Amino acid sequence: MKPYFPPTIAAVVVTCNRLEQLRATLARVLAEPLAHICVVDNGAADGGADGTAAWLASLTDARLTVLSPVRNLGGAGGFALGLAELRARFDPDWIVVMDDDSRPAQGAIARFRADPSPIWDAVAAAVRDPAGRIAEMNRPARNPFASPGRFAAALLRGRRAFHVADAEYLADTPAEIDIASFVGLFLSRRATELAGLPDARLFIYGDDVLHSLHMRALGLRIGFDPRIRFEHDCRTLQGHAWIYRPLWKAYYHHRNLLLVFHAAAGRWLFGPLALAHLLRWTLRARHYRRAERGVYLRLLRLAVLDGFQGRLDRPHERVLAMAKPGPDAPAPLSGMAAREDAA
Repeated sequence: MKPYFPPTIAAVVVTCNRLEQLRATLARVLAEPLAHICVVDNGAADGGADGTAAWLASLTDARLTVLSPVRNLGGAGGFALGLAELRARFDPDWIVVMDDDSRPAQGAIARFRADPSPIWDAVAAAVRDPAGRIAEMNRPARNPFASPGRFAAALLRGRRAFHVADAEYLADTPAEIDIASFVGLFLSRRATELAGLPDARLFIYGDDVLHSLHMRALGLRIGFDPRIRFEHDCRTLQGHAWIYRPLWKAYYHHRNLLLVFHAAAGRWLFGPLALAHLLRWTLRARHYRRAERGVYLRLLRLAVLDGFQGRLDRPHERVLAMAKPGPDAPAPLSGMAAREDAA
């Protein structure tokens, strides 16, 4: 019998000026049997205003690599940079990815390391919030457009028809999925070799969904393992109306969601699907404070324009400027100005 050697597992953690969250995450990550840990500090681009860079420099764990890009790359760019660094320098068997506000439950990495199923190219953990409730934004899914039956079920039952059910979080065995989030997603060497890196141009949101769909299109298998648990202490969305704080994040959510619709539904169903959501997105403006509604609608209009055109080169500084309320904000794009800015 051949001796068994546990797989080498590395981790990528992307952070940006959230030192309190990063401290909690690295405390968990450093306690797990990880061979290498790469932290991408997007906040270093503004001089490390919250002390993250100085705190990271004080850590002495030999497994830790810190990357400080000269500009904020967003989550998508951070994951792409961290994955590339770990592959080039260490070539581990698996890499698990997470944001600075998400972290493995105690023993999660050890459990995966003890029994990595050979049938999966990627494995998604079961993500819950600090209170133990299922984290809805990280609930895995199956592509509702993959078959007529799934599509019909989605029309009748909505997201419940294609997202992983609550009962699946209590199962003892993994289940196959199509879509997973970059919170507790384990990527094998085979997955990164064949599917490459996430699209850094997406900045934030949707990069995980699009990368998952890309892996599935290549024939790679993604499993959801409810026995491996992660915690996500997300504070971006407020209430039940998808209110974004800070507001500029709404641009990336809506632009990238249009790209997700196109990738999942295909060219023929993309148009009707997108139009069906536009009214709902517009109506969400009523949930914002009066002074923010015009800003939200301005960002939404730009997101729809870029999403339909597949434009991913919008400078982040431009998005931040569009999110400014009051007289200092750029005027909404319309007519010739919109066409010129899109060129």
